[in-house]
Amino acid sequence: MLLVLCGAVFLEGSDIALLAVALPTIRADLRLGTGAAAWLLSGYVLGYAGFTLIGGRAADLLGRRRMFVSWLAVFLVFSLLGGLATEGWMLVVARFATGVAAAFMTPAAMSLITTSHPEGPRRDKALLVFAGVGAAGFSLGLVLGGLLTELGWRCVFFAPAVLAGALLLAALRLLPAEARPEPVPGGYDLAGACCAAAAMLLFAYGIVRLEHRGEGLGLTLGALAAGPALAAAFLLIERRATAPLVRPGVLRNATMMRAGLGALLFLGAFFGFQFIVTLYLQELRGWSSLRTALALVVMGCDAVLAPALTPRLVRRHGNARVILGGFLLAVAAYGLFLPVGKDWPYAAMFPALFLAGAAFALAYGPLTIAATGSVAEAEQGLAGGLLYTFTQFGSAIGISAATAVYGIAEAGTDGSPDAVLHAYRTALLVPVAMVLLGAAVSAFGLRGKPGGAFGPRGKPGGAFGLRGKPGGRAGSAAPAAGDELRDGVPR
Repeated sequence: MLLVLCGAVFLEGSDIALLAVALPTIRADLRLGTGAAAWLLSGYVLGYAGFTLIGGRAADLLGRRRMFVSWLAVFLVFSLLGGLATEGWMLVVARFATGVAAAFMTPAAMSLITTSHPEGPRRDKALLVFAGVGAAGFSLGLVLGGLLTELGWRCVFFAPAVLAGALLLAALRLLPAEARPEPVPGGYDLAGACCAAAAMLLFAYGIVRLEHRGEGLGLTLGALAAGPALAAAFLLIERRATAPLVRPGVLRNATMMRAGLGALLFLGAFFGFQFIVTLYLQELRGWSSLRTALALVVMGCDAVLAPALTPRLVRRHGNARVILGGFLLAVAAYGLFLPVGKDWPYAAMFPALFLAGAAFALAYGPLTIAATGSVAEAEQGLAGGLLYTFTQFGSAIGISAATAVYGIAEAGTDGSPDAVLHAYRTALLVPVAMVLLGAAVSAFGLRGKPGGAFGPRGKPGGAFGLRGKPGGRAGSAAPAAGDELRDGVPR
């Protein structure tokens, strides 16, 4: 079963990596601007972010296996349609729908894992494997993206469809049947789901429109204002709903919110950085898709480091310290790339790219454990949904902000290589700023002495509060020696 579920997150990781490498080729073929090209990535992650909350809720209420299988089929269909698109808007719509499918499929997969493994080392290991396989999908997706783009960019959409078909057949055969959960009064809170999705879409749209500066300023400001307003409306709806999409108590869970905000900033920086570097290599340096993919594959070193190194570090130092280390490593990685030149050799780029992957290995798995380890068993689907909402919305914000800053920096220039290089350097400040803020968030959660997210017997815990959280599951371990307690929560 774990193999099939990991296959789904491998599909998700490889899918976005395939497109990332092919993006400049698609942009040239369909004659898209930088902002429109960014929407091919942002459309996917916004569809993902906007519907992950209801995806997690649906997994809990309608059945995890049922949701996983159904939406895997939808993922397959729209991957095929993306490969058949002839206009930019068609491809954006297909990518958005594929993201929506992933929003239902991935939380269901995560909750199948968390409900199939007992709390403790076995579950944590399964979650780290799950995260590591997603990273492996990203790494392999980069290489395959380069190869497939050489054959034709449409292949980067057909290949995930083939894998989705194979996983669908395996899931129908291998995932055990489950009883349909009892109906819950109050429905699915569609008003809350639509409000959350619209808030994220409008906010990301407003950020992308910043590159137009004075042109359509009213529309830009309106979108930026409407996003937070709808987010506030979402919170109000959740407080009044008889069956809220997100139980208000979960939103008051400091552990969950801190981990989610950290994931938002980390993933936003990572994908914003990758987007700018890909454009730099292919459009300024003139590298082929395959050469670019091979250059970026070192960023996937987390596929090796995450399962081999991260669990040991977490056991020894705790989640919070490992997450903080990941953020600081990311600061170093993105900072090293800031002075990039027109003719930098690959050897000069390698340290930054490698450190970016190593930072991902340190931060992502522990953030996953921190986010899911502080909620009740019955809400694991919701926890997975919240985590993926944060990560995907963060990815959209990172890409959108980097695109906007690039557009502002390039506007009014003569389009010379020096001007374009300056615009790329300016855009790279976005991921640097995001990981600096993320480091501050993770440092705020760091309390007490090393003792770890894993206590002496390997129980979850540590500075991100994975033990003894009010409302948590029965059987949670007591705080380890050296953890500072505040309000009953180890810090």
